[in-house]
Amino acid sequence: MKIATFCLMFAMAVGSACQAASNKACDEIDRLVFDKLTKEGIPASEYCSDEVFLRRVYLDMIGTLPTKEETLTFLESKSLNKRSDLIEELFKRDEFADYWSMKWCDLLRVKAEFPSKLWPNAVQAYYRWIHTAVQHNMPYDEFARTLLISSGSNFREGPVNFYRAMPAHSPEETARIVALTFMGIRTDRWDRDKLLGMAAFFGSINYKGTAEWKEEIVYHDPSRKLLDPETNMPVPLRFPDGTLAEIPDGADPRPVFAEWLIGNPAFDRNIANRIWYWLLGRGIIHEADDIHPDNPPQNKALLDFLAGELESHDYDLRHLYRIILNSRTYQLSSIHNEANQSDQTNFSHYYMRRLDAEVLIDAICQITGTTESYSSDIPEPFTFIPENERSIRLADGSITSPFLELFGRPPRDSGFESERNNNPSSAQKLYLLNSTHIQEKIRSNGELLGITDKRYTPNKQTDRLKNPSAWKPPRKALDDMYLTILSRHPTPEEFEIAKAYVHASELSRYDASIDIVWALLNSKEFIFRH
Repeated sequence: MKIATFCLMFAMAVGSACQAASNKACDEIDRLVFDKLTKEGIPASEYCSDEVFLRRVYLDMIGTLPTKEETLTFLESKSLNKRSDLIEELFKRDEFADYWSMKWCDLLRVKAEFPSKLWPNAVQAYYRWIHTAVQHNMPYDEFARTLLISSGSNFREGPVNFYRAMPAHSPEETARIVALTFMGIRTDRWDRDKLLGMAAFFGSINYKGTAEWKEEIVYHDPSRKLLDPETNMPVPLRFPDGTLAEIPDGADPRPVFAEWLIGNPAFDRNIANRIWYWLLGRGIIHEADDIHPDNPPQNKALLDFLAGELESHDYDLRHLYRIILNSRTYQLSSIHNEANQSDQTNFSHYYMRRLDAEVLIDAICQITGTTESYSSDIPEPFTFIPENERSIRLADGSITSPFLELFGRPPRDSGFESERNNNPSSAQKLYLLNSTHIQEKIRSNGELLGITDKRYTPNKQTDRLKNPSAWKPPRKALDDMYLTILSRHPTPEEFEIAKAYVHASELSRYDASIDIVWALLNSKEFIFRH
């Protein structure tokens, strides 16, 4: 008993110490951001409300809307720590690994068809490895090292597909993608010798097929070296900082490069900047994958601090998520004030942005209780997608739908962040306004429309629906709609507007309820993160 008590007390002390360290880091983030705002003469917005925070952190952490029940539980809680407690709860959700695996799959070009040509078996192996790494919080240095030094079958060793998922299997192309992925650098600004020197580390990579259809073995071939196309002589192995590498004859140079990379400040700064970009919609260096001397960080001290936190916490990415999400900076309102209205770089308020295509259709399906169909152009081997599969769980970038295509899901061709297009378009607005696809989803959920009659059949108005007992009370019905769609209660003014619409229109309550749900799904408040 004494040992158990001691262990419990020790665990509590460690937990308290970790919480104190996190709080100190959150305070430092805010100090660095607000010092810059003060210097620029820009006042910050107010804290966001609990309703806004709840919806925001669900979408930013797990790409999923809170349910009506989850919303009520959070809003009714009197705990002073309910925001930080919620963040910790969301780390444990399966959707956390699903959503962030999707982000990494975009970056790592997880796609069966052109240009990656991984094929479905390899995609599944690659995706499972990425998902497991995110789910179990693999340290980021280990994650990168495993990808860089991987060898073996692309059907059996998931990380090997990092080398397979490239448009061209040349050392120069490999160097370009490594620099983009792990340093946020585009090598088209490098001179020829610098690129060749880095490419030489990957010159011994070779590929061979097997008896199994489309399987390939990636391996180190000591007989292969990168030759200078001008002199036809082996290119010396040179790190991007200009330092020559010494590698024993026949040894695989990739582990040496991996250790140099992980020890380089660019490695820490790149991932810290990406996480900030993913959570706040804009990088400290922006674009997040276009780091170069002529594109300096907006707040160098902030980026250096985040990179230092990552290294000092053994490359625990969740530590970065945690301190950013708990910061006042992240929890600022998206409602600007008169003085910070034009600020788009200093994080004086939360920057609104449209939901990712996958998150948007998943939210619509969750709200309406419906499913979505997906397809692939790849005829073999046949890829089966269950009807209730969520878009954020689609492993293969080749598996898509008209909705995902229209709303800017990235094709996963290049690994650039800019492949994802979250800019609203007229075609998207027309689709949400007029699509029978969306209308049918709305009609399918009688409970959402306020109907209590369990015999409700979509698209059919029956005499039963004329009976008031077949409906929730109007205030309850509207409250449930708002909680389900917008994660908040309607304001008194909104209730009166909806009530007046139902009474003044010639529509039945059934049609009016469909219109109200339709209007909420078309609102900026629903379509945007805010």
